Amino acid sequence: MFEPEISPWRGVDALGVADPQRESLSRVSVTEELSPLFPSLADRRNIDDWLTHVLAQASARVSEGPVCAVIGKSVLAEELAAWQFEEPSRLRDVLAWTIERMEHGVVHVNHPRYFGLFNPAPTFPSQCADRISAIFNPQLATATTSPFPVELEAHVIRTVARRAGLPPSSAGHFTTGGAEANYTALICALTHANADFAQKGARAFSGQPVFYVSQEAHLAWLKIAHQAGIGRDAVRLVRTDGSGRLSSAALSESIEADIADGHVPVMIAATAGTTGGGMIDPLPQCAEISRRHGIWFHVDAAWGGALIVSDTLRMLLEGIDAADSVTIDAHKWLATTMGCGMFLTSRPSVLSAAFQVVMTCMPSNIPNIDPYVTTMQWSRRFIGLRLFLALATAGWRGYEQHVERSIGLATRLAELLVSKGWKQVNASPMAVLCMVPPGGDHDLQAMASNIVKSGTAWISAAEFEGSPVIRACITSGESTDEDIALLADRLTEAF
Repeated sequence: MFEPEISPWRGVDALGVADPQRESLSRVSVTEELSPLFPSLADRRNIDDWLTHVLAQASARVSEGPVCAVIGKSVLAEELAAWQFEEPSRLRDVLAWTIERMEHGVVHVNHPRYFGLFNPAPTFPSQCADRISAIFNPQLATATTSPFPVELEAHVIRTVARRAGLPPSSAGHFTTGGAEANYTALICALTHANADFAQKGARAFSGQPVFYVSQEAHLAWLKIAHQAGIGRDAVRLVRTDGSGRLSSAALSESIEADIADGHVPVMIAATAGTTGGGMIDPLPQCAEISRRHGIWFHVDAAWGGALIVSDTLRMLLEGIDAADSVTIDAHKWLATTMGCGMFLTSRPSVLSAAFQVVMTCMPSNIPNIDPYVTTMQWSRRFIGLRLFLALATAGWRGYEQHVERSIGLATRLAELLVSKGWKQVNASPMAVLCMVPPGGDHDLQAMASNIVKSGTAWISAAEFEGSPVIRACITSGESTDEDIALLADRLTEAF
């Protein structure tokens, strides 16, 4: 088992900075001493160059080292206790300490053998976007104050919506992630169902507002219902068809039973890429049931929405074009930096009605344009640049290759394990594998934990349709056949 020795902080030399470079950077200018928060341009350039150098070194070491976090909580607590901020510290020393502790103190989702949750290694263009956004630091509340960032984000949203098959009039915005996007969908659904919801909240309804998701859906929906003020009891967890997909028959039965009981159905939220098994709910059937009952149809495609980039695979999302709204997380399979979600809607007027507010201190109030009147956020970061730069650099074709490559590696891993007696229990097209080893009972949690602790790879034990499985998702654009083969060997050796 991998058990590195993590010693207390050793100073800048631990990062391997060459002596000449260290010497030139050790001369702190008078400007930096007098104004550490706003040093001179020359000092900033020196720090920038040094930071680029040591981050590249750290990234290379991460790819060759263990995937898991290896530094102990007690070491971190002791070191952090020393930071009481009574006296200032040199910026370069603080940066060096932070980088070394990040290198040892997180699970490395940017590692080529991270086969865990939907958190891929970020693309380099999106990392550049963060740097640009941080320097200019625009406030995207209004188009008046940030015309270029607001219009760029709106353009990317329209382009992605069109790629998903939504109407040309569709709109939306970037979000902090899927939870915010899905929350926005519920607020729109409630507003669409009852115009008085904006003023009266849940009291506007004649009965309990309820909405429907698969029992395999992400349980952030429970928090979303709580946050929206309709209560967690409003979430209907509909049974699946035995393959990890929502049962359309069970969905219809649940809606009809709720109506008979005096409840008010407001939304069906289908999942395109369930967290556990990477399954796609029957989108065309969900769309038809939504139309039949006149309720909002949302597709949570936080992970699976990336299939729209592939000309051959986008057909797997048939029915998404009928959605009233869609969630896609760019920081998942589109591999931008965290957090970069998207909310897309074919009903922008509902979105504007849901979040409209007037405040005289704001320089403008333009429905469907100013982000502060079309989103739950007010002050917000320029996060859409992350996807813009990546798309502009790679194009749809480059992203198609990225997605299809992940699927190919997942297929290869499944083949290797099946050849060794394993069984794949999910039929996902989304680079998500749920596997069980041959033979009798196995402690899959212990198996996954031991592999993670070894530092070799990061996988997880999970459940699929109520049964324990080993779950592996190919997330990194830098994983190789060798990484896949190594994981297959370790899994085979583990039982």
